[in-house]
Amino acid sequence: MTTRLADNIISPLGFNTQQNYQAVKHGCSAVRRYENLWDMEEPFCAALFTEEQKEQISIDGLSLFESLAVRSITDAVNKTNLDISSKNVIFILSTTKANIGLAERNLDDDGIFSPANAAMHIAEHLKLANKPVVVCNACISGLAAIVLAQRMLEAEMADYAVVCGADLQSKFTVQGFHSLLALSQEPCRPFDIDRIGLNLGEAAATIILKRTDQDAKNDEKSWKIGLGAVKNDAYHISAPSKQGDGAREAMKIIIKNSQINEIGFINAHGTATLFNDQMEAVAIKANGMDALPVNALKGYFGHTLGAAGILETVISMAAADDNTIIATKGFNELGVSENIQVVKENTPLSRHAFIKMISGFGGGNAAVLATKRWYHNNATTKINLNVTHRVKMTDNSLEIDGKLIGCQEKGKAMLHELYKTHVNDYPKFYKMDPLAKLGFIAAELLLKKERTDDEHMEKYVEMPKENHSQSRAVILFNHSASVTADRKFIESMNQPDGCFPSPAVFVYTLPNIVTGEIAIRNGYHAETAFYVIDKQDNEIMSNIILTAFSDPDTLSAIAGWIDCTDPDRFVADLCIYEKEIVN
Repeated sequence: MTTRLADNIISPLGFNTQQNYQAVKHGCSAVRRYENLWDMEEPFCAALFTEEQKEQISIDGLSLFESLAVRSITDAVNKTNLDISSKNVIFILSTTKANIGLAERNLDDDGIFSPANAAMHIAEHLKLANKPVVVCNACISGLAAIVLAQRMLEAEMADYAVVCGADLQSKFTVQGFHSLLALSQEPCRPFDIDRIGLNLGEAAATIILKRTDQDAKNDEKSWKIGLGAVKNDAYHISAPSKQGDGAREAMKIIIKNSQINEIGFINAHGTATLFNDQMEAVAIKANGMDALPVNALKGYFGHTLGAAGILETVISMAAADDNTIIATKGFNELGVSENIQVVKENTPLSRHAFIKMISGFGGGNAAVLATKRWYHNNATTKINLNVTHRVKMTDNSLEIDGKLIGCQEKGKAMLHELYKTHVNDYPKFYKMDPLAKLGFIAAELLLKKERTDDEHMEKYVEMPKENHSQSRAVILFNHSASVTADRKFIESMNQPDGCFPSPAVFVYTLPNIVTGEIAIRNGYHAETAFYVIDKQDNEIMSNIILTAFSDPDTLSAIAGWIDCTDPDRFVADLCIYEKEIVN
């Protein structure tokens, strides 16, 4: 378990956690209606910083996004005695699009497109010793970052973790969600019968965690992150499973290792979109938790993307400290099929533990248990990871398990050649962006090699397909995030004869979509994750891949580096890792 040392929230409702909590407790919302903002033809509702607030946030030499993260981290750190320049402190940033608002005006600046560069600027400004890791897992990024921090601390890879989630809105994100017909022109209504869509929001939220020491085990005043899980629906890259597969499985891990009668409420994702809220209700019911109070906070902050999982966890902690379950603003009448107990008014709370759940594009789902009780963890099993197969690919070469494979084409034509030669039964391939095509082909080549490998074939055949799908994770890294799709979407926004942004292009501006494509193709319901780092650093990558096996269901993983800076310039270095128990 890990213990919370401090936290902060900066949003249009306030610049620290207590200001935000008190605003929410009293029913205040930052959601406003905007017309003609960023030359948008359609009005939309969002929770955005005012120009005065932006001036307060801005720091010379940093972008507004970087300044926002620095302000939030600094406030949280100032509540502790922690020396964040120490080597025993890791920094994890969660974001969906980082500096994308700047990229809209600087299409040729590669540095602006990469969240890794923004994270480096933040780390350098704060004088952090370790290289940052960016979680780019779409809407679940914040909660996935908490899960990663917990795992790394429990594995004694560090003693402390600074976890910050941040996102700002821009024409890019608003046009993207508008192209998906997901935005509401009115304040959102989570779980309500009349819900019609989400509101976007901007914020930063920071939580500082430490590995729980012996003295803290009996401390029932401090919040602890008990258990966390990340699972994939393997259903669709932009729509949740109707059965709530990923959300159900993520919550199930928590339920197996805790007692429902100690959980006071569930803080849901609650985007107020038709399918997300329905899916969450199904998952809650499937786990026998439909009698627990459920709330959602999007009516106060909007959907803050990479900040959402951390912000909503921190607000829920503040509310529980105040013995309160915050009302679901905008909710009036239940509009989902399952009879879940959505909280309409602020409600007294007596049990100081809750589950935070979240879902997002790419099929990702995450859940975390926050509690003040110490849960004894079983002795950590020592494991080794064995590489069974490896694919190394550039835009003009291919190597499988050390053997060079001849290709007639180069660049994007080479990917199409490999598809036609080695796959050729998945037409959706042609709709993917270059990054997703690269990851898809590399994974297909790995799996084809695995299926024809005599040494591993027997084990592969003996494992039931259902078990195999639940046990294989997909963990990918790069530096450039989704730069090729980002450029293409910006170009579609800037057409001289009008703006016709493509929803198909926008979805691929989330780099983790490639993990979803691999999961859907193979029916993988285990963990999927995408990380952006400064360069291909094998030590950082190995540590993160190892933490994914903290999930006892995970027995193997497709993992490694895939970077695509241009449709004709790319590199992939993927392996299949298998878990080996060390006696």
